[in-house]
Amino acid sequence: MMTDPIADLLTRIRNGLHAKQGEVTVPASRVKERIATIMKEEGFLNDVATVGEGKGRAIVIKLKYTASKKSVISEIARVSKLGRRVYLTKDEIRTVKQGRGIAILSTSKGIMKDMDAKKNGIGGEILCTVW
Repeated sequence: MMTDPIADLLTRIRNGLHAKQGEVTVPASRVKERIATIMKEEGFLNDVATVGEGKGRAIVIKLKYTASKKSVISEIARVSKLGRRVYLTKDEIRTVKQGRGIAILSTSKGIMKDMDAKKNGIGGEILCTVW
């Protein structure tokens, strides 16, 4: 049984990038779909698609590389873990790697990137960082 599905998503992406795979498949959930969509919107992934129905649903994530076959993602890290939840107020939200990266937060208004949460004036649980 998987205890942390978000960590599983990030690990599958990280492992796929290290193995130079074109795409990875992850069991689907709305939270994982939203995290992958944010990463696609920010240019870290090529495409995100949901396939299948019901319990067989999966997210197919197309990984992105530079022309020299180097991963676009330098590092992807889970911040808030099962044993230690990390919450930030709107004033505590900072840029990741001088604006080159993003943090993904779970807020009362849904899952969003750090600067959108700051713009909306809300804080939340920081799920992961990507740069």
